[in-house]
Amino acid sequence: MLAKISLFIMRIGTGMLLVLWGGARLLSDGMGTKLAEKYYGGVGAASTFQLAFATVEVVIGALVVLGLLRKVSLIGAAVILVGGAFPIWRHFLDPFGQYLFANPEDANLLFFPSITVAGAALALIAFREHDGWALDNLIKRKD
Repeated sequence: MLAKISLFIMRIGTGMLLVLWGGARLLSDGMGTKLAEKYYGGVGAASTFQLAFATVEVVIGALVVLGLLRKVSLIGAAVILVGGAFPIWRHFLDPFGQYLFANPEDANLLFFPSITVAGAALALIAFREHDGWALDNLIKRKD
């Protein structure tokens, strides 16, 4: 029972993170572009890319929350969450900006939980069969 509850919480949390960030990118003009320029070296900063990415992010997040199409949606979530963690690796190793940042004010402690979210996304894939409350698992049981 504890495994089901834990996987449910991880699935809801990681899925909603994608829905909320994707929604913020869709609703906040230029937010995604600014983030891409500041933290990802400008990769994916084009507004058309940001619109498409945000839409995909919301859809994948909703599927993860519901527990649908998990063979695809959980991998998509992991690609986004793990892929998004790589460029901000310095924030994991030096969260207070004492060693790896030219300017300590560039460090952002709020990025540190991204490593936990990336791990949760991978754990959801690894333990997918044990997520008894996912809709695709519940639907399969009715067959």
